[in-house]
Amino acid sequence: MTHTHFDLTALPPPARYKLLTATVVPRPIAWVSTLGPGGAVNLAPYSFFGLMGSDPPVVAFAPGDRPDGTPKDTALNIGAGGEFTVNLVSAELAEAMNLSATDFPHGMEEARALGLALTPGVKVGVPRVQDAPAALECREVQTVRIGRTRIILGEVLGVTLRSDAVLDAGRHYVDTARLDLIGRMGGRGGYTRTRDGFELARVSYEEWQREQEGKS
Repeated sequence: MTHTHFDLTALPPPARYKLLTATVVPRPIAWVSTLGPGGAVNLAPYSFFGLMGSDPPVVAFAPGDRPDGTPKDTALNIGAGGEFTVNLVSAELAEAMNLSATDFPHGMEEARALGLALTPGVKVGVPRVQDAPAALECREVQTVRIGRTRIILGEVLGVTLRSDAVLDAGRHYVDTARLDLIGRMGGRGGYTRTRDGFELARVSYEEWQREQEGKS
């Protein structure tokens, strides 16, 4: 088996982007809603996104700058200690999510332009997309800048799930497949569904030892 190595320190940003987005897959999509000046709702998708911990629950996403180097509306709206909501994207909402990435004029509300209904948040003042199967209500705790990369870390204050995907609220059991979420594959228009999953049981060291002894 042969491998090809790419020295990212010697490549320009577009080449690094192509390599990494084609390799690190699937990537969940953070469809982030924020409030701008005057209460205008901004809605934009980001696939540089992930869950970083649970105590406290933390998510991270990276809203890149505009081509001229200025921050995108999402970063401007969150500011220091600001609130935001991460709406997770179902297959049914894929087209609307994609359209919300359109470079609408500053201050134009994507949800209104696309006919998406919004509903008030519970723990934050930022609304969520009403038809999103899951939404994470967050507050920014820190923003890290590494060169031109901006990483926003947010504490998740509340989670709203579509009720048909909640199997047992008291025991916090969720039917993940029923959420029918999608993820990004590659950097240009590639997506995947998440229903095609499989399970592997966690193996203890003692179980692993017995298995090795059985092979000898």
